[in-house]
Amino acid sequence: YADAVWRRDVEGAVALFTDDGTMDTGDRPPIHGRAALVDAYRAMVGGANEFLPFVANHVVDLDADRARGRCYLDLRATMDGQRRIGGGHYEDQYRRTDAGWRFASRKLVLRFLDPA
Repeated sequence: YADAVWRRDVEGAVALFTDDGTMDTGDRPPIHGRAALVDAYRAMVGGANEFLPFVANHVVDLDADRARGRCYLDLRATMDGQRRIGGGHYEDQYRRTDAGWRFASRKLVLRFLDPA
């Protein structure tokens, strides 16, 4: 996921979600479904905005074809021409599909996002 975001690979990032997947960035209503995710990711990682996430310390609890997880985020970003530094975590729900494990939902919980 972080690799796709770094490379501004919208299709690659969205392909990591189930067809009915949800992304909750915390600053807008949750984004549901592949078409809406593509539009949202194009807007988020396109243009002058740049997101450089460093993700670590993954904790995953498996339950057959579903799982829950958490991982921690150290973020460097340029948003609306301003450099920012942030930290927080993702709360994830995963589902096993024919294509492998995918995000059924991903929620971003930022603890801070300050000018760099």
